[in-house]
Amino acid sequence: MRQSQPGRVRRPLFILAAATTAFALAACAGGAEPEPAGNGEEPVAEETLQIAYISFAVANTYDEPMLAEAERVAAENNAEITVFDGNLDPNLQVTLIQDVIASGQYDGMIVQPIYGPALVDVVTQAIDAGITVVNIDQILGDDFTTAETQVDGLAANVVFVPSDLGTKLGEQVVDACASQDLDPCNVAFLHDVKASAIGVALYDAFNAVIEGTPVTILAEGETFYNPAAAQTAVSDILTANPDVDLIATSDQGLQGATAAIEAAGGSLSDYLMVGYGGSQWSQQKVAEGVVYANVLQVPATEGRLGMEALIDALRNGSTPGDIDPFEGLPGGGVITKDNASEFTGEWAG
Repeated sequence: MRQSQPGRVRRPLFILAAATTAFALAACAGGAEPEPAGNGEEPVAEETLQIAYISFAVANTYDEPMLAEAERVAAENNAEITVFDGNLDPNLQVTLIQDVIASGQYDGMIVQPIYGPALVDVVTQAIDAGITVVNIDQILGDDFTTAETQVDGLAANVVFVPSDLGTKLGEQVVDACASQDLDPCNVAFLHDVKASAIGVALYDAFNAVIEGTPVTILAEGETFYNPAAAQTAVSDILTANPDVDLIATSDQGLQGATAAIEAAGGSLSDYLMVGYGGSQWSQQKVAEGVVYANVLQVPATEGRLGMEALIDALRNGSTPGDIDPFEGLPGGGVITKDNASEFTGEWAG
């Protein structure tokens, strides 16, 4: 079997398999016993799978539970993961995947794109080289309005859709403003990375929803997924725009927003807040009534489903294709004060 590559390894996970046991996927209730070799011989153990995991960014609170669940499923199924850290750099991810292909040492690969369009060609090369590939979390392609697979040959695709996120965020902002009979309803919108393809798709969908409603974008800022940066941005916005009624942004942005309001001696009850991320922090704030609503994201579920699909593809040749990580969630995946107790945040925030 292939051996793991020593270079560019950030967190190798070594897993030993019992000689007489074949592990089932984490989603299964129980595993089938390995078939006897015949004539009373000991059953033959499955070979250890070698899997490359191309991370968005290892040091990220959203990505941590995603990787942890992927590691757990791998450990239960006699698979050895080598983690490659993209560190928020799409060009680095391209290089890392090229390294994986050139090594000839991997059976499968999990890809979590930073910028999906940049990875299409190199992922296609990996598939052509005989590596089984599963994409998780971010869109692998240039259409950010669909969860459908955009690269031929992917074994599975487990993603969220940025435009859906923007639509739900916009709907909750409209509802929040209506709940206070605000007309106009002045909104401060904090992008995470304004120029990113994901950010553009989310904001376009958000604007499509609020068009023709009392919601007005009074000010914009940027968080870079960093609460400290968000705090500075919100502080500047509220100083220049005292008429802001509502703040809309990601969970990291809302953390910065609450810090900015409290640092200025203001009351959180003076502002409506709507976010996305579905972290443990936001779930608690929605339950408390500090945040009006929050659109869920499920990084741990994506990591689990992606690794389960990859193991199944490698062991059994299955290609499940598009897998919806949000299937069956209450409220369509939107956390409100009424249903907050039905959710469990999958990341800290």
